[in-house]
Amino acid sequence: MAPKSRSYQISATPATLFGHLLAIAITTLVLVWTLKFRGGFALESGIKEKILNVHTFLMVVGFILIGGEAIMAYKTVLGTRNTQKGVHLILHLLALAAIIFGLYCAIHFNHESGVPHFLTLHSWLGITTISLFGLQYLFGFVLYVFPGGDMSSRGNFMPWHTFFGMVIFLLAVCTAETGLMERFFFLAVVKINQEVLIVNFTGLLLFLFAATVSLTVLLPRLY
Repeated sequence: MAPKSRSYQISATPATLFGHLLAIAITTLVLVWTLKFRGGFALESGIKEKILNVHTFLMVVGFILIGGEAIMAYKTVLGTRNTQKGVHLILHLLALAAIIFGLYCAIHFNHESGVPHFLTLHSWLGITTISLFGLQYLFGFVLYVFPGGDMSSRGNFMPWHTFFGMVIFLLAVCTAETGLMERFFFLAVVKINQEVLIVNFTGLLLFLFAATVSLTVLLPRLY
């Protein structure tokens, strides 16, 4: 006899609350690292690393964290399904704007620093993530937001929309992890210090955030 399927026996609420706390912690760590240890933010500066700091902040906070909150919106936002969809759409639009401007900052930094473009695995993963996210957003907008969409097509594609959305989100987290490793390499650190701990904990919390967001997709909402 086949075993009976079992649910996770909990709602998404504890996971979403933990996800919000992780987002706050990651934002704090990124700000402390870029402002205290890496000199702050600038689009034009004699200290080129300040341009790269803008890229780091936008990709981690603007794309991954806001994008993760957009995914969790269906489990956290009170109101109708249309209200949740609206929040999901707006947050992902903000994430899209963040990655476009973040990509510009990365290209601008490489140009100003004389670094070849799209040389590393991090940059390849980043371009792949941005391209897939843009296509996912465009296709989702046309299918689920644009008036006159076929209801049966929406229902049939929803599992795939969710699947590809999670794949792109997890790819973004992998890209951020490789970015942290890349910056860590250029720091040429030879011993544990406060900055090393901040960077490493940022990477660990990003992994936990990705796992938490993934869990909220699986868990039912408590009404």
